[in-house]
Amino acid sequence: MAVLISSKVKGQTLEGYEGVLSVVKDLIKQAPGFILQCAHPTDDGWAVMEVWESRKDADQWFAQYVVPHLPPGIHPKRSYQELHNVVCL
Repeated sequence: MAVLISSKVKGQTLEGYEGVLSVVKDLIKQAPGFILQCAHPTDDGWAVMEVWESRKDADQWFAQYVVPHLPPGIHPKRSYQELHNVVCL
């Protein structure tokens, strides 16, 4: 069952988000279980949403590739929702 991971990243800046993305963008496209990612600024940071085939795939990816590149003091708050359906282009 696919899962939606919603991350609230309080204190994140455009530069911080772009910095992490520049390191992982090409790698995430090849990650086992990855389906899509989207992000937008919020009043107090950034919101990042990802869809993965499983929570396990998402958590392994996040720990290995994202956490080491987060700016100091940035700690995303992640929540999970199992999805009933995913339709992509």
